[in-house]
Amino acid sequence: MPLLALSLAACGNEAQEASPPQAEASEAAAPADIEVEGVERRILAVGDSLFAGYNLAEHEGYPERLERALRQEGINARVIDAGVSGDTSAAGRQRLGFVLDRLPTKPDLVLLELGGNDMLRGLSPEETRANFEAMLDELQRRELPVLLMGMRAPPNYGPDYQQSFDAIYGDLAKEYGVGLIPFWLESIYQSPELFLEDRIHPTAEGVDILVADTLDEVQAALPEG
Repeated sequence: MPLLALSLAACGNEAQEASPPQAEASEAAAPADIEVEGVERRILAVGDSLFAGYNLAEHEGYPERLERALRQEGINARVIDAGVSGDTSAAGRQRLGFVLDRLPTKPDLVLLELGGNDMLRGLSPEETRANFEAMLDELQRRELPVLLMGMRAPPNYGPDYQQSFDAIYGDLAKEYGVGLIPFWLESIYQSPELFLEDRIHPTAEGVDILVADTLDEVQAALPEG
């Protein structure tokens, strides 16, 4: 499954090269906002280039399309895109508190999507797990609900690595009592046409499919109120 290997292990490869300007990445016009009444629900999306919308127009990234889908469901959602291309779990751990402290209002939910770049850079699953534990400790201390966006190691990393890495998300979801999408790229990873030419990052259509596939889990993770 070469596409799976690329899409998981190299989602931060652009960190080593100059990223194309977001404004030039796509000519698609941004759709009009969807007006929704009710209390605003704030979601913080912390991740790497898969959240940052690498080489897509600003409105085509996962957090932005998720916000639109939630608003279409009648939820007055605001999804804050805190995706940084190239981020490892260590980088996410380092900046998480800073990001939270700069928010004007406490979020209702945090989406945590990291790990692919750990594989790219040869970090051990033990390091990745420790970084996730630190982030979940921080989020738990702040009493913030979390939805883990799980990743999956490709077979070419070997069975030992694969088993150790894949267990991180499920184990921590149980330990910390947080929501989990076991493998959030499940709906597109076997469809090359839903990835950009690098076969790493989803196209705008691929993002829309990911949003549709994960929308129910995000809604379920939002606290009532």
